[in-house]
Amino acid sequence: MRRLRNLKVVATLGPASDDYDMIRNLFEAGADVFRLNMSHGAHEEIARRHAIIRQIEQDTGRPIAILADLQGPKLRCGVFASGAAELEDGQDFRLDLDPAPGEAHRVQLPHPEIFAALEPGSTLLVNDGKIRLRVKACGPDFADCEVVVGGTISNRKGVNVPDVVLPLAALSDKDRRDLDFVLELGVDWIALSFVQRPEDVTEARAIIGERAAILSKIEKPAAVKCFDEILAVSDGIMVARGDLGVEIPVQNVPPIQKRLVRACRAAAKPVIVATQMLESMIESPMPTRAEVSDVATAIYEGADAVMLSAESAAGQYPIEAVTTMNNVAIEVESDPTYRTIIESSRQASRTTVADGIVAAAREIAETTDIKAICCFTESGTTALKTARERPRVPILALTPYAATARRLCLSWGINCFFNDKVERFKMAVVSAARAARAGGYGDGEDRIIVIAGLPFNIPGSTNILRVAPCEERLIFNVEPE
Repeated sequence: MRRLRNLKVVATLGPASDDYDMIRNLFEAGADVFRLNMSHGAHEEIARRHAIIRQIEQDTGRPIAILADLQGPKLRCGVFASGAAELEDGQDFRLDLDPAPGEAHRVQLPHPEIFAALEPGSTLLVNDGKIRLRVKACGPDFADCEVVVGGTISNRKGVNVPDVVLPLAALSDKDRRDLDFVLELGVDWIALSFVQRPEDVTEARAIIGERAAILSKIEKPAAVKCFDEILAVSDGIMVARGDLGVEIPVQNVPPIQKRLVRACRAAAKPVIVATQMLESMIESPMPTRAEVSDVATAIYEGADAVMLSAESAAGQYPIEAVTTMNNVAIEVESDPTYRTIIESSRQASRTTVADGIVAAAREIAETTDIKAICCFTESGTTALKTARERPRVPILALTPYAATARRLCLSWGINCFFNDKVERFKMAVVSAARAARAGGYGDGEDRIIVIAGLPFNIPGSTNILRVAPCEERLIFNVEPE
C-alpha cells in the first residue's frame, strides 16, 4: 500500500461512500484522510462511518486520519410565503427579526448579532454571493438594503457579511454537541469553520485539549487579515475557497492561497487546499482540464493535501475522483519543474537543534544514496519539521502512539508506522530498518537516515542523526549502542 506520491488526499464521506467496500476502495485508490462533514448526517451515521474507517485501518495495518468538520455559525435567511422571491436590481429590500414568512420586499434574518455589527454601506451576500445587498440604514432589529445585484432568493439561503467582523461565538450550540460526540468517538482532527480571530481557536482548544488536533478553516476576510496569529494557535490550516471566494473578489483567492500555503510550510504545519477541486466529477467520470490544472497548482505550491467534498460524498464517481487526484499528484511530482519550485521556495528556519538535524538529514539524503529518512517521534514535531524540508526521499515516521501516527497522515510525504517504545538507540535503528524493508523503501545494504532524540520518549528532544544500512546483521556489526 505504499503511496507513489507525497501529496495527501482528503476524501469526504457521505451517501455515495457509506459502506465498508466503498470506503476501502477509496482508501486503496489513494485517500489518506477521511472527512466527516458535521453539517450533514446524523450522529448514528457519523459513528458508523468512523467505525468502518477504524476497521479498514485494522485490516490494512495502515494508520488513517479522520477529520471531523464542524458546521460553524452558518447564517441563513428565513422562509418565504411562496418559497422564493425575485429581487430586482435597485429595489429596496428589508431584513429583520420578524418570523413572518417573507415576500418580495422583506424576509427574516434570525441573527440579531448581524444587525448589531452592521453599518450603513456594509455589504450582504446571499446564496453564495449571487445576490448582493448594500445596507442603507440599520438598527438592532432590521437592515434596510438596496439590491445591487438581484436574482432569486429562496428559503434559508446562506448569508455572508464580508466586510464586518461578526460578534459570533466560535462554536454554536450544535457545534458543541457535535464536538463532544466526535471527541468521544476519537477523531484525529477537528476543523473549525468560519474562524475570524485567533481567540476562536483558543476557545475551541480549551474544550478539545490534546484529544484532537485543530485545523482552522480560512474562509473569512477577517481570518486572512490576522492569519499569522491564527496559524500560531492552530495545528493545521484549510484554505476553504468556497466561502472565501464569495466574500472576497474571486481574483484575490489564488494569491491568498499561495501566501497561506507558504506560511504553513514555513511553520511546519499541514495545509489543505479545498473546495470545487474536481467539481465536475460529481456527475462526470472525467474532470475538466481546468480542474486538473487547479489540483496541479496546489501541488506545485507545496500544499500538504487536497480535498474532495461532494465529489466523494455525494457524486456518481467517488473512486474515479480519488484516482484522478492520485494520478495528478504522481505526474506533477515526477516533473523536474516541481522539484525546482519546491526547493526554491524552501525557507531556512533553523533556530533549534531539531531544525538543524532535519535540515542535515535532507542535505545528506540529497547528496548520497539514501533511500529514506526515518524519524522517531512522540508528538509528531520531528516528522513535521522533516516534511517542511520537502526532501527528495520518503519520510518514515515511527511512533508508539496511534494518535500521533494518524494525525501525521495529513502531512506531506510522511509515511506512518506504529512502533513499540524503544530504550536504546541501536534498537531504534533496527526498528527503522525493519520499517523501511516492510514498506518497500529499502533492503540489504541500502542506507537510511535515522533521526531520534536521546534520552528516548521525551517529546521535542531530537538531537541525533545516524546513517545506517537496512540489513540488521550489518547494524549489529557496526552500530554502537
